[in-house]
Amino acid sequence: MDRIRLLCDISELNHLFRESVSLESFLHETVRMVTLHLKTEVCSIYLYDEDDSMLVMKATEGLNPDSVDHVKMKYGEGLTGLALKEMRPICVSRASKHPSYKLFVGTDEEQYDNFLAVPITRGPAKIGVLTLQRKKKKKFQEEDVLACRAVASQLANIIENAKFLMSMHEEHEPAEPVEQTWNIPAGLEFVRGKSAAEGFALGPARVIDKQKTFDALYQTRYDQIYSLEQFDQAIKTTENQLEDLQSQVEEKLTDAASLIFASHLLILKDKEFVGTMRRLIEEGENPPAAALKVARQFIDLFSRSANVYVREKVQDVEDLIVRMISNLVQEYEKLGDFKGKVVIARDLFPSDLLRMSSENVTGAVLVAGGVTSHIAILARSLQIPMVIANNYDLLHVPDETQVLLDADSGNVYVNPSDEVIASFQKRNADRVSMKDQIARMKPRTKTADGTRVRLLANINLLSDLSMAEQLKCEGIGLYRTEFPFIIRNDFPSEQEQYFAYRRLVLGMKDKPITFRTLDIGGDKVLSYYHDAQEQNPGMGMRSIRFSLQNRRIFSQQLRAMLRAGVDADMRIMFPMIASTDDFRQARMVLAEAMEDLDQEGIPYFPKPKVGIMVELPSVVHMIEELAAEVDFLSIGTNDFIQFMLGVDRTNETVAGFYIPHHPAVLRAIKLVIDAALKHDIEVSVCGDMAHQVEYIPLLLGLGIRTLSLEPSYLPRVQELIEKLDMSQAQQLAKQVLTVDTTEQVAKLLGIRQTMS
Repeated sequence: MDRIRLLCDISELNHLFRESVSLESFLHETVRMVTLHLKTEVCSIYLYDEDDSMLVMKATEGLNPDSVDHVKMKYGEGLTGLALKEMRPICVSRASKHPSYKLFVGTDEEQYDNFLAVPITRGPAKIGVLTLQRKKKKKFQEEDVLACRAVASQLANIIENAKFLMSMHEEHEPAEPVEQTWNIPAGLEFVRGKSAAEGFALGPARVIDKQKTFDALYQTRYDQIYSLEQFDQAIKTTENQLEDLQSQVEEKLTDAASLIFASHLLILKDKEFVGTMRRLIEEGENPPAAALKVARQFIDLFSRSANVYVREKVQDVEDLIVRMISNLVQEYEKLGDFKGKVVIARDLFPSDLLRMSSENVTGAVLVAGGVTSHIAILARSLQIPMVIANNYDLLHVPDETQVLLDADSGNVYVNPSDEVIASFQKRNADRVSMKDQIARMKPRTKTADGTRVRLLANINLLSDLSMAEQLKCEGIGLYRTEFPFIIRNDFPSEQEQYFAYRRLVLGMKDKPITFRTLDIGGDKVLSYYHDAQEQNPGMGMRSIRFSLQNRRIFSQQLRAMLRAGVDADMRIMFPMIASTDDFRQARMVLAEAMEDLDQEGIPYFPKPKVGIMVELPSVVHMIEELAAEVDFLSIGTNDFIQFMLGVDRTNETVAGFYIPHHPAVLRAIKLVIDAALKHDIEVSVCGDMAHQVEYIPLLLGLGIRTLSLEPSYLPRVQELIEKLDMSQAQQLAKQVLTVDTTEQVAKLLGIRQTMS
């Protein structure tokens, strides 16, 4: 088992990658490592070229080294091609007798008749194949297959990030720089927005407009002549910075431990990219100009690609060049640094926010989106104050302009006066410290008249776990398993998910934990997964629909949950269920995962409670039937309100129509609660309504006794509940259910009614 643990440890391959000078050297070191640990005579790596539908050998240990780049086979050809086509390991003891066997003369493989091929995939994407070969008397065992699957899953991210470089080294003329001017518009001293992640931030602005930053460098005259030695030092400094950032991310967020800076490092290690710059410098070009010229060639090349994944690498090249030039030309040092900055951006991927967090960004302003979007939820986990301000003029604020964020109320102050700064700094100093909140928090919550209410925590990342524990939450009501997916560059393997889920289980020992299965789509975008473009992604291939369409990914996730849940109080919840059919199909995949684990002899939690998220109007009309089949219900109010009212919750232009206290929403919630009580199953609320003080008395009055919320909101919610009288809350609920306008409901709840 030692060898399997060693191969399953992601740090070994990460270390190999960092020490390698190129992708080719990394692949060769990998096959050498595998042959050593698995005591096999041959290990080879083949990469798949989608355009030609061909597998090409890129590294081997044990076969003729001349085979590299020369041994090729069509998709599905040979045992290697068959493994990729069928997306499964193929292990045979007499390979030469297999009908799919294909011998390549000159490789010296005739003497090896035991054969193992494991596909290298990233979710549904086919990347390549890892093959092992041994002599006749040394058969491969199940442990070898498991170890190779672990290696293949770790290779996938690095190789996929590199593929865009491997076939795109053609000469192209650089595009002419585009002249642009950037002026700050008038009237931006104060912008009213909405709080997405609470807090206070003060610092110089950093506008995330990559083209603007790159063009600013591209149009600059570099009067100072830099040497080749200075260029080499800038490359080395940049590489060290990226490796340090990656280490910080892995230390801070272990569930995001994939190489999020891998593509940057691969570009630096690419011989053509840096080598072309060096040749231009040796021919007399000034290093900054040489670097920018080559970068422009790559950017133009990638921008024209039909492949969405390749087009997205434009941003990586721009990021990298800004950092390189910053390290070469000292006056531009600040361009590549987020430390202490208030970022202003049109939009951000979760991985962008993760990078900024690793560089200690102070705060963020998004000029589009909604406060219930997952980028906002991630900002709360990373404790980055964030405001959503629907004002695109903010993108023209000059870098280094002082910006103050009052992310508690959602206001942005551009170039604030000393008086405004002093006022907010005093208020920030007066905020109740987390230490005080922890001291006041009680392990059990009751209303003023003694009614028991359970407060559970929503967990987005493992970094939330510490705060949840300190604030004495009674368990985890919602673990959003999609976050380890959306902040990465690739689909996490079963083993990587297992490690993250197991840490969660150990951190909440003897307390209930609810795992929600993958809930991507809509505003939760996987930057590395590009399916057909959808006109309306919020109602498209998302959540349980995605999982049921991608059963291998779904099964891997369920297996990881079941394995991690050994000896735990574990529950599994399916999102966006629309019918009893959806629920039964999902439950069937869960049963199949259990059967597979039984057959493999792998320990797992055998009897998880299984429930659903109530988010779709169709479920309200089927709630009696579903309540009879499930073990629990959880009302996800964010999506529930969105679909009940037909309002895109991430669209700021219709934000005024997103009304949690709409009579139809509240009556539907009541129907769900009544069905749960009738069938004696638990029902909880886990959306934003669970922490909004204006709705908590109403929810309790309607019959809710379990709330699941972000850990930071636990103290204030407990304090509010302890002051409530349940009879008064029930009377309020009765009154609310009798009125038929949002205005009347708002008046009863004490809410100021606004429409935009």
